[in-house]
Amino acid sequence: MSVIMHSLPFELMMIGGAATGAYLLSNDMGTIKHTVSGIMRAFKGPKWQEQDYQDVLSLLFQLLRIARSNPVELEEHIENPADSPIFQTYPKILADNDVVTLITDTLRSASLNYDDPFQVEDILTRRISLLKEEESHVPHALQNVADALPALGIVAAVLGVIKTMSSIDQPPEVLGKMIGGALVGTFLGVFLAYGLVAPLAQRLGAVTKQDQSFFDVIKATLIAGLHQHATNLCVEVGRQAAPSHVRPSFDEFEATLKELKKAA
Repeated sequence: MSVIMHSLPFELMMIGGAATGAYLLSNDMGTIKHTVSGIMRAFKGPKWQEQDYQDVLSLLFQLLRIARSNPVELEEHIENPADSPIFQTYPKILADNDVVTLITDTLRSASLNYDDPFQVEDILTRRISLLKEEESHVPHALQNVADALPALGIVAAVLGVIKTMSSIDQPPEVLGKMIGGALVGTFLGVFLAYGLVAPLAQRLGAVTKQDQSFFDVIKATLIAGLHQHATNLCVEVGRQAAPSHVRPSFDEFEATLKELKKAA
């Protein structure tokens, strides 16, 4: 271990510096800014949990009921979500600008008689696809770094070999340590790639994909509403679109809807 520990700081500076430089050169400023938050997100896990799915379905249920009964009142909620008592009931959803604008823009389009369900579905699909593409930039960038790290490790090892060759007149004990130190670069590049950065990129990709299901639930519910289905059926379509491990149970959600109806 003494050879590894002696060479590790120098090899890490070369490989880490080259990887950081390549990352900065190959990505735009937005991706770079979101890298730290993305890494933290990989450790924290998905943002949206089962309660959040139930909350967004409850929110959509109330908004769709108002849209059917009093479109003028709906405008007050979608034009100023921050002041809406319905949105304020769900502060975590209200704090996410992408979710709020997706809901309000769709309902606003419907209120302007832009209510062709298939056309709105196409618009929603494109918008959600853009959101998903933006969210996938950091995982892809980290995966690219993981793919490059073994090659950067080889570069560091070659530099070590060059240094060793300049000392070819030294005794075998010295040359052995220098060659071992050079090979630490290859070891470190492979280890960082497959033991750290690649798993981190895969984890972040999985977390991102799960959170993106939140938008699919919203889309399914709103499209069902544009098809003029019963409000209960609309939110049931959305509930069924949620991943099974975060999907609210039918009985639990039905009890929540009964409470909302009583409160209304």
